[in-house]
Amino acid sequence: MSNIDTLICGISELNLDLDNDKLDKFKIYKSLLKEWNEKINITAITDDNEIDIKHFLDSLTIFKTGKISGSKRIIDIGTGGGFPGVPIKIVEEGVEVVLLDSLKKRLKFLDEVVKELNLNNIQTLHERAEDLGNNQDYREKFDVAVSRAVASLNILSEYCLPFVKINGYFIAMKGSESEEEIKEAEKAIKVLGGKIEDKINIRIPKSNIIHSLLVIRKISHTPTKYPRQAGKIKKNPL
Repeated sequence: MSNIDTLICGISELNLDLDNDKLDKFKIYKSLLKEWNEKINITAITDDNEIDIKHFLDSLTIFKTGKISGSKRIIDIGTGGGFPGVPIKIVEEGVEVVLLDSLKKRLKFLDEVVKELNLNNIQTLHERAEDLGNNQDYREKFDVAVSRAVASLNILSEYCLPFVKINGYFIAMKGSESEEEIKEAEKAIKVLGGKIEDKINIRIPKSNIIHSLLVIRKISHTPTKYPRQAGKIKKNPL
């Protein structure tokens, strides 16, 4: 199967529409990712097929939650190489996306991606989540917070839930073995104003990899003392 077929078939499996313009955007994105990855460390995944599966298609499984649509305002926390925020924006053009990362050089790459792909209503932000979560311009202002960041759910929830408005959602993209993590995070999620609504196990198309999407609804305001400083969050998780 050719590289482009992997992406087309995978997107079809996810019941998403992909016209030639969107397909071209993914091609350019991949090309930029590989080019920039030789200068700065963005991803360990450099094989064409692997990028399609483990970055693009994995990011797009988030549409299976049914929470990404229309004119929603979305923040991607710890976006890294732009996952899942940029693939979401390519497919669902109407959403507004903020790509948040603490590494400036990654955001330079993402600024180039946004420019080359001609994406509108998408912003890169060089900030730490625990600082921005206390900024009133961003606190509880988003319909959806998403994250593929590698952190345990109790820690990730303190970074992400403060951004979500009441009745909005935090969607954590996790591996298949997340049951223990969910149990450990129940208290933190409740304290931060969230409630686990769904756990969707999904196979990434064109692979045997099973991931889970944890859908957490924001049911009450996050207490003003959260998020705490990063050292406290990691040293003493809720």
